[in-house]
Amino acid sequence: MNTRPYIDKHQQRFIDELVELLKIPSVSADPNFKKEVLMTAGAVKINLEAAGCENVEICETSGFPIVYGEKIIDKSLPTVLVYGHYDVQPPDPMELWNSPPFKPVIKETDIHPEGAIFARGACDDKGQMYMHVKAMEVMMQTDELPCNIKFMIEGEEEVGSVSLEAFLEHNREKLSNDVILISDTGMISKEVPSITTGLRGLSYVEVEVESPNRDLHSGLYGGAVANPINILSKMIASLHDENNHITIPGFYDKVEELSSEERAKMAEAPFNLKDYKDHIGINDVHGEKGFTTNERNSIRPTLDVNGIWGGYTGEGAKTVIPSKAFAKISMRLVPNQDWREITELFKTHFESIAPKSVKVKVKPHHGGQGYVTPIDGIEYQAADLAFQDAFGKPAVPQRSGGSIPIVSMFEKYLGSKTVLMGFGLNSDAIHSPNEHFGVWNYLKGIETIPYFYKHFTELYQKENQ
Repeated sequence: MNTRPYIDKHQQRFIDELVELLKIPSVSADPNFKKEVLMTAGAVKINLEAAGCENVEICETSGFPIVYGEKIIDKSLPTVLVYGHYDVQPPDPMELWNSPPFKPVIKETDIHPEGAIFARGACDDKGQMYMHVKAMEVMMQTDELPCNIKFMIEGEEEVGSVSLEAFLEHNREKLSNDVILISDTGMISKEVPSITTGLRGLSYVEVEVESPNRDLHSGLYGGAVANPINILSKMIASLHDENNHITIPGFYDKVEELSSEERAKMAEAPFNLKDYKDHIGINDVHGEKGFTTNERNSIRPTLDVNGIWGGYTGEGAKTVIPSKAFAKISMRLVPNQDWREITELFKTHFESIAPKSVKVKVKPHHGGQGYVTPIDGIEYQAADLAFQDAFGKPAVPQRSGGSIPIVSMFEKYLGSKTVLMGFGLNSDAIHSPNEHFGVWNYLKGIETIPYFYKHFTELYQKENQ
């Protein structure tokens, strides 16, 4: 393919366009940003049209809209459906950002000496989604688009893709495809490209513990009335045993156990424990006994408290026993664990361990199934060949600890396999202050993606001769 000269000529414009998109605070979780989320959908539509897409539309849903576009060059050729999302995580805590989250800046780092774009959404997922828009432009402008392409860019991924299932169900023909391509994952390093072959599922809940009907004076009532924060803390602590094994009855009943051969294959991926600890500033790793760090964060289920609050947290002192205490808890699940079943197991167990002195509520938020993609199909082969063309070496298959619940949903409604070609790095601080995306990674993604189209088309035609 002869796309590199075009990328080199227009790379500064590609960077500038992404910077403009990152300036819009499209925080789907906060109603105060509704206008900005809708503004971002409009910007994505404009950029898809500029890249060469046709029939571009903003599709209304019960929540934020989905932006759809396509370029059908020959119905006898295969069709690739690109999925991404234009919404972003909340930027909090703001005080930990070194630069404003919605005023993108490009700075050098040890890992990105060529510079990285620092902004909320830079890597997850505006930067990686926009790689595909620019790859489309590159293929159109160099007459290198080998097959049909469709885009489906949503605005609710960071809040559980609540409107997506209905959209899929009612638009099967519009979205029909031969493979789905997503870049909402990462790779091992700039020197070691990788393809994500597995994703964990997710169950997300909020819990509430209540005791007195109002906040009480801790001197007059302390020691005689249950303190919801104390009780909640003990309940949460009991969810793991001394081996960091989750204590919910039935939690592990359907957990997929990998063979020793599969675990040995995983261990071949480059990993330096000292660098891992140094990068995130910890003295030692922590997790389920009997598993390595890379196994704990990919092939094993987890339970983590994502937030906890209650009582008085303002300046100075206020001596109260709070009426209520709250926590948000996420469980990352592995294949065969059904998120709805796990949510119900959690609810039953959490309510059962509460003392009579308190009342407990468990509110499920959202969730999704885990997913494992085969590595013997033409989808994976095309991605591997694309990385070989761009990086000069084959990609390493790896399972991710993250969750993209819609992947299993795609297979259910569209009958398609998904390829996860991510270009972010673990060090890019997604969901955290100072999120960033390397300029090199961004441009390398734009270079690599067209190779996937080329190889997938060739393999598809060979398979269907």
